Amino acid sequence: MTDLAQLKQKYAPVVETIQQFSSLGATVEEPSLSGDKLLLKGTVPSTVVANRVWDVIKSVDPTYSDLQHAITTTGGADQAYTIQSGDNLSKVSKLFYGSPNKYQKIAQANNIADPDKIHAGQTITIPVLS
Repeated sequence: MTDLAQLKQKYAPVVETIQQFSSLGATVEEPSLSGDKLLLKGTVPSTVVANRVWDVIKSVDPTYSDLQHAITTTGGADQAYTIQSGDNLSKVSKLFYGSPNKYQKIAQANNIADPDKIHAGQTITIPVLS
């Protein structure tokens, strides 16, 4: 018999990742069982966030054979993000891409000549990486 608690623990990083984007409209339902698989339902606001969730799923289990997912995207490809106090582009890159080293892609997409010159309240676009 499949252990719901064990599967919930295994995929907890996925649920936590979706919850990180709740301020942008991401939602996740309480995981349940669907046959012998964990059923994970939720919504994310963009392809950028969906790709981040997929990266986490694949890092938890590259085959994700014990996961049934129904995660839908409610918006477009790119993601709008408002810079918060204490943010820098490396921190934003880590949030959306899982790596701080992709900050230059964000800077280029927003015509930011100096990545160190961003300010709280500034809205930027997080592009989908190809």
